Amino acid sequence: MNLVKLLPLCVALAGCAPPRPVFRLTPVTALVRAEPRAVNFAPDLNHRLDSIVGVAMSQGAAPGVALAVGRYGRIVHMKAYGNIDNTPDSPPVTDSTMFDMASLTKVVATTTAAMMLEDEGKLNLDLPVSVYIPELNDSAKSKITVRQILTHSGGFEAFATLWRDYKGRAEYLQQINARPLAYNPGDTTIYSDWDFILMGMIVERITGMPLDQFTATRIWQPLGMHDTGFNPLGAVPPDSTCTAAFTRTNPLLNRIAVTEMDTAYRHIKVHGIVHDENACALGGVAGHAGLFSSVRDAALFSQMMLNGGQYNGVQLIQPATVARWTARQSNKSSRALGWDTPNGNSSAGHYFSPRSFGHTGFTGTSIWIDPERGVFVVLLTNRVNPTRANLRHEALRRDIADAVQTSILDAPPIEWRPPPPDVPAH
Repeated sequence: MNLVKLLPLCVALAGCAPPRPVFRLTPVTALVRAEPRAVNFAPDLNHRLDSIVGVAMSQGAAPGVALAVGRYGRIVHMKAYGNIDNTPDSPPVTDSTMFDMASLTKVVATTTAAMMLEDEGKLNLDLPVSVYIPELNDSAKSKITVRQILTHSGGFEAFATLWRDYKGRAEYLQQINARPLAYNPGDTTIYSDWDFILMGMIVERITGMPLDQFTATRIWQPLGMHDTGFNPLGAVPPDSTCTAAFTRTNPLLNRIAVTEMDTAYRHIKVHGIVHDENACALGGVAGHAGLFSSVRDAALFSQMMLNGGQYNGVQLIQPATVARWTARQSNKSSRALGWDTPNGNSSAGHYFSPRSFGHTGFTGTSIWIDPERGVFVVLLTNRVNPTRANLRHEALRRDIADAVQTSILDAPPIEWRPPPPDVPAH
């Protein structure tokens, strides 16, 4: 019997289904706006997200929120909510409002720089940190590898208030070298800022440039990330405190989200200077914290990662490097290299694929990227305003992540590949 005639009979009698059609999306070189349905999201996704954010803000999650959701190179939701401060006369948040990214610095700045240096053959992950930073010469630390600090398994303690007594890279490095390890390197995983303070210093030693200058010239400028950088109010002298450039009359403050009222260290409302005290004592430029960025820049960065390290004709990182660094490195931990992957208590919620990766920041920021489904979610808040005791943003992160993933329709699959880097921009 003719197979064309047999197919309807098969469907009617045996319950078999014809092959599902595949919808092919046109590659785009840069993010474009689209309706949710265009990339197989439920058409009411925007309403769902508005409702989730509205409820969370009414419960005090943060004075200001900026949210971006994209799929297959299309922005389906980019919206700002609330104000930069918790006073009614403060400027509204926009898609160009700069937020203190806190520990997103570790992945957006430091890890990206490290990936680039590995691609260039200048960084070997299996060499000891002491090869790049000879001052780390304590016998218990001299064999800690770059790979171990990137996966938070180097043995360092989680945190210490060095900012109370020390300032600058030399003093911090001396203290990191002198303080006892919390565990034997490689035995377990403890998230530690010291790992990325060291990683930032490694980038500086290899390149001969301060971390803020290297990332500005090699990452932000080529990608067109105009709202991103360290010390947004102006350059700070090396190893001085981050308050050196602060003036209350700086007009740029209207575009920067206010963070916490600092009653312990700087005794001011922190605005336009880094929230993290240790990053402040390092001059506002550190491998673990200090970066400021906007939701539109963070969305661009996220799409670059989904594209395998390229965006708008710029190949920043090799695709194989992106895949390897963002994959879980051990069955003992959720950690990738710099990045994290979903676990039971993750801000990725319950439905991001096992291949997804992301990170959070203490100030209330997060990025989650799912290459299996072509999805990214960027959430920026200033939840520490007025106090870091506020933890209502944690439910907001998970609710948004779950709403995005559960809005993906059971529709014909989409075939999508990122454009090659030589496709001209349009």
